[in-house]
Amino acid sequence: MTDHHIILRVVAKVLIPFIALYGFYVQFHGEYSPGGGFQAGVILAVSLILYSLIFGIAPTMRAVTPGFARAVAAIGFLLYACVGIAALIGGGNFLDYDALVDEPVGGHLGQHLGIILIEIGVLMAVAGSMTAIFYAFAGRVSEIRDEDW
Repeated sequence: MTDHHIILRVVAKVLIPFIALYGFYVQFHGEYSPGGGFQAGVILAVSLILYSLIFGIAPTMRAVTPGFARAVAAIGFLLYACVGIAALIGGGNFLDYDALVDEPVGGHLGQHLGIILIEIGVLMAVAGSMTAIFYAFAGRVSEIRDEDW
């Protein structure tokens, strides 16, 4: 049987890594321009969804299992919450980044550390959640047998 979508598959194999790389660019360039964790998480999830639409849901679920997607979302949420709790323990308000690091007045290490950790948590929570939601809407989580994994 001939594959009528060979050009689409070849182009996708070339473009999907660049889409994911762009997601990481948006993540780590978000402090200086529009972007950040939410946008980067959506871009990373979209690269996985595009792969799924072109190559099928079963190969995608073998590569990134639904359990892994949910775990990434949960770890991202916990990272976000832990940064806020660490600020509370440090004597500040929730997500008061200056309370994360004890430094002299005018220092910005706490601000930088807090923002980076929060944005990584948001990236993980959004990418994991979007992927898990896509898998749920694809309706295949319960239809794929264990031996297909």
